[in-house]
Amino acid sequence: MNELDTLVKTYETKDFIKDDPIRFPHRYKDIKDIEIAGFLASAFAYGNRKIFTNKLEELFSLMENKPLDYVTNSDYENLKGFNYRFAKDFDIIEVLKILKNLYLKNGGLGKLFEYGWSQNHEIYPMFQVVTDYFYSRVSNSVGQGFYHLIPNPKNNGTMKRMNMLLRWFVRDGEVDLGIWKFIPKSELLIPMDVHVARVSREMGLLTRKSNDMKAVLELTSNLKKLDKNDPIKYDFAMFGKGIDKD
Repeated sequence: MNELDTLVKTYETKDFIKDDPIRFPHRYKDIKDIEIAGFLASAFAYGNRKIFTNKLEELFSLMENKPLDYVTNSDYENLKGFNYRFAKDFDIIEVLKILKNLYLKNGGLGKLFEYGWSQNHEIYPMFQVVTDYFYSRVSNSVGQGFYHLIPNPKNNGTMKRMNMLLRWFVRDGEVDLGIWKFIPKSELLIPMDVHVARVSREMGLLTRKSNDMKAVLELTSNLKKLDKNDPIKYDFAMFGKGIDKD
């Protein structure tokens, strides 16, 4: 067993959940509650972990911890004044309004991602379908925060938060939820942030200097050499490697 596999076994445990944003979708049993909770938790997962998880606690409290019911039945008035960094209240409310339409008319996030996947069975084009759905349905004035919450794959970024969402919903095990069955976990891409990129370069798993889509593809390809069926389990190892180094 290599060092990374040892780290996966150490960190992919239920104890991981309590300090991670995945704890929010773990609170629910209904698949639509899980989808909405996970989507919002991943969208807010940037910046300081303690700060954004505290903001998520506040958001879920405002939603009375009923994501589907709130999204589909609320007027969102109690979100006026609720902001997080780039995302202002009107940006967040617009995301929720689009989610409302998606759940009332088009089956929800699972159906949207599944449709995107069915087009050519690739992750980034699937993300583009999802992003285009949200961008084409903006009905009010929004700012930078809306587009930060729903990033555009055309910018060739790492799409870290959407890749993290996929890890949560496609993989199963002690931590991940495994609610989406239409994507093989072998096809997932690593959720790359600055931390994962640094650790992977230190380990010789990534040579590209820029943190972008090509870096994600390179690192994922190298992780597949360690486990072709479940390469993204090493997300836990990257986390653990950073913790050990610190």
